[in-house]
Amino acid sequence: MIDIRGLGYIVTQTDQLAQWQSYAQDVLGMMTSPAPGGGLYVKMDERPFRMLAAEGPERRYVASGWELADERAFDAAITVLEQKRAKWEPASAGLCEQRGMQAIAIVTDPSGNRHELGWGHRSDCLPFVSPQGVPRFITGDMGLGHTVLPAPNFDETIAFHRDVLGFGVSDIFNFRPDPSSPGVRIHFLHCANARHHSLALAEYPVPSGCVHVMVEVDSMTEVGRAHDRRTAHGVPLSATLGQHLNDRMISFYMKTPSDFDLEYGFGGLQVDWSRHTAFEFTRVSLWGHDFSAGQQ
Repeated sequence: MIDIRGLGYIVTQTDQLAQWQSYAQDVLGMMTSPAPGGGLYVKMDERPFRMLAAEGPERRYVASGWELADERAFDAAITVLEQKRAKWEPASAGLCEQRGMQAIAIVTDPSGNRHELGWGHRSDCLPFVSPQGVPRFITGDMGLGHTVLPAPNFDETIAFHRDVLGFGVSDIFNFRPDPSSPGVRIHFLHCANARHHSLALAEYPVPSGCVHVMVEVDSMTEVGRAHDRRTAHGVPLSATLGQHLNDRMISFYMKTPSDFDLEYGFGGLQVDWSRHTAFEFTRVSLWGHDFSAGQQ
């Protein structure tokens, strides 16, 4: 199987790039700069970017950038894709330049989500200096955070991520808005790092192409400060403050300028996978996380 080390970056699209710049700097507390070939780099650690906002006619999530260890791991990934008869294409030189990678293989899963498998990220190692005084985001070898993607073709999509891309199941949730209705499946998946999940797949379509992306800070104070900035800048709240049952993250959710949600959290669980047992949890959160806030 393919040995994915973490979520290296995400790519979004917006018809109002200035909104993403303001949102990233003034609300998230991240740095921004022009991206090669157009668009906006959003910087949250020593790397030049972890989010790329591209200009386009739709507000949506475009791609997940998954990081491989080195060129040998990349070649091995291509071999797996060929053996599994998974369609893929090499990224152009211009796209690799914009993403800051040595090489990228582009694959699309059975639910239409685009994944970019790359190696050799480029970095000038310039320090992250938050315009809002955020000391740091939790990234490093655990990647930028996690992403939750729509998977209406659920069985085929889970099989693809497990048997081709090499993800393992952390735990599962069967969402039942009506207790008598069949569960809507959401599976939480990990790769080769300690973060509880780097990816989750939800059994329903999402017009924006993403349910949410999570970023993590190093204190509850920074979650509260971000919540205040969200209020001050009029960013819609998607879910109130709460603590998740499965990964123990204390967080709130808000809208992004690309119409998917962003979870801003602290205290996420880090797991020793050699000792972990996957399980089904039956409630989203230990406390809080009222998602009806996003419907008001």
